[in-house]
Amino acid sequence: MGASSSTDNKEQSEKREIESLAASTGALPLLQRSFSNLADSQTNTVSFQSFKKSFTLNYKTTTCEGDQTVPDSFPRLLEHLGPSLVDLFFVPEKGGGLSWVDFARGYVKCCGRMSASMSYNTLLRVFHLTSQNAGFSSKLEFESDEADCKINGSVSTVELIMFLWMCWTMSWGGRSSRSTDLFLPDISHLIMSALVSCTESGTSLDVWDSDVFGLELELPVGKFLTWALTTIPSLTECLSHFCNSRLQHSLNAEDGSGPSKSACGDDSVSKTRENTLLTCGRAWAISLTSKNTLSEEILSSCFPGNSDEANENLLYRSYHHGKGMNRLWDNVQGYHAPILLIVSASGGVDHEATSSERKWVIGAILQQGFENRDTFYGSSGNLFSISPVFHAFSSSGKEKNFAYSHLHPSGRVYDANPKPVGIGFGGTQGNERIFIDEDFAKITIRHHAVDKTYQPGSLFPNQGYLPVEALVSDVEVWALGGKTAKEVQEAYKKREELFNDQRRKIDLKTFTNWEDSPEKMMMDMMGNPNAPAREER
Repeated sequence: MGASSSTDNKEQSEKREIESLAASTGALPLLQRSFSNLADSQTNTVSFQSFKKSFTLNYKTTTCEGDQTVPDSFPRLLEHLGPSLVDLFFVPEKGGGLSWVDFARGYVKCCGRMSASMSYNTLLRVFHLTSQNAGFSSKLEFESDEADCKINGSVSTVELIMFLWMCWTMSWGGRSSRSTDLFLPDISHLIMSALVSCTESGTSLDVWDSDVFGLELELPVGKFLTWALTTIPSLTECLSHFCNSRLQHSLNAEDGSGPSKSACGDDSVSKTRENTLLTCGRAWAISLTSKNTLSEEILSSCFPGNSDEANENLLYRSYHHGKGMNRLWDNVQGYHAPILLIVSASGGVDHEATSSERKWVIGAILQQGFENRDTFYGSSGNLFSISPVFHAFSSSGKEKNFAYSHLHPSGRVYDANPKPVGIGFGGTQGNERIFIDEDFAKITIRHHAVDKTYQPGSLFPNQGYLPVEALVSDVEVWALGGKTAKEVQEAYKKREELFNDQRRKIDLKTFTNWEDSPEKMMMDMMGNPNAPAREER
């Protein structure tokens, strides 16, 4: 009897510990509801095979952004993703079905709070087992079953593409569960970033014209993890999004509601992002650079099927609204929340002793929107090299010259030392790291040595040490502050329109006498300005 009591106490202690760990993730209520719906009423366990089936993905069609073709091997990989994840983490301790402790422990092993390196190890382990179950070879070697074990081997270029697309699919299922069609982003900029950072031959690649699917390069797993932890640290959150979405999907299936079918499917995604600089792939890459609320706002641009209006967060686009500071200001004035600025430009880039016109895209995030100042401002920010190679440059903590945006003063007074008119980031006044002129015709990029505000690095390939001037093709500004910030801006615009209308109105009652009106005085002067004024005696 004493042994039985001791065993019960041990089981209760283990149950409380597992529940505490699950509660720290915020998913304990979802786990409890899912288990009660899936568990057999007699055995109080969840059938292992039916649970694996609930994690199986089934998309009718798979399309890709741009002109890329989805390899036939990728749908086969997705077929084994859910069951492989369940096999890896949700293991029945006593055989048969999953008890509540087995159920909660499996979730904690997969999605529990852990270090960034352990999260990446877990994600790579899922990819490794999924690849093996799908019949693909993998060169990854895990020294033990522990989450923090050392990983040896390498990742090929094709495996890297499949790995990133797998992570995207996990997030897609968690945020766009209404759609039965899978849409994959263009991730060539992320692939190029990894190849340039992790391989010896990456620095000599023609990043503009190379086909990532045709590159046969091996990335050492150690260097790949270093790149991933510094460039896309929040990629591992796709695991919790995937598990939560599958559990929620099982709840919907039990109560008969089911996910509402999307009226637009993957076609809406392509239409929503049609011809904009912020493609789904670029938005996803930017969102992966940090773990904060901004990441979720940027991700809403990746999954536009959840929005009622296409490009509803686009505040300004030079192609549509016109180029120049004044046109920009008309659309961003009054928006005091985080924004994302994206600039597409083309300029002369030296590559292998040849000079040619190359297009590249850079970006910047401001935490409080644009301000009309003749000095630098801001409390934090980020710069991005977006295309053709993706890199992120966060704050260095040394200086606070985050942003500069200055318009011509309204009352054209003479100034012996006029301030630059345009938009700048980093560096110092007149020597900015990035500067866009007032007409949005030219952009100047300087070497990171002039800048102590942001982390060092090239904003486009083969940048060099000398300042580079390029022609601006397009400029976009995206709102990242949510609905509240947009509502505040709309209220501000309405007030400004009301004030302007009041200023335009003329109170005719003040001009009771035509002889005393300024209009008559102007007409008399225009009629004969040289005529001497007649003096009344």
